[in-house]
Amino acid sequence: MSLSTHVLNTAHGIPAEGLKIELWSIDSDNNRSLIKEIKTNNDGRSDAPLLTAEETKVGTYELVFHVGDYFRAKGEKLPEPAFVDVVPLRFGIADTNSHYHVPLLASPWSFSTYRGS
Repeated sequence: MSLSTHVLNTAHGIPAEGLKIELWSIDSDNNRSLIKEIKTNNDGRSDAPLLTAEETKVGTYELVFHVGDYFRAKGEKLPEPAFVDVVPLRFGIADTNSHYHVPLLASPWSFSTYRGS
């Protein structure tokens, strides 16, 4: 049906407002095409689905989360290079009738994800 995401700042227990996210499609030759770029809202989410039901196609996608830039903008003292900086999450959409929710839980030192609902 659609694709959505949200980001939680687990270092401070808050939504990651203003974090840049890129959505890429990956073709069978492993070539990437940028679909869109957003910044998260005050709830750490996109204001609209990243892909609507009409836009969702079977295939491989990648969400690129700019975690290091987010933490730097929040005044976090990070080493250079940052331990966690740009987080690429590559995943597949196999069922266009399903909703795919791909959240990221992030700190300057760790991250995790899962398929949400």
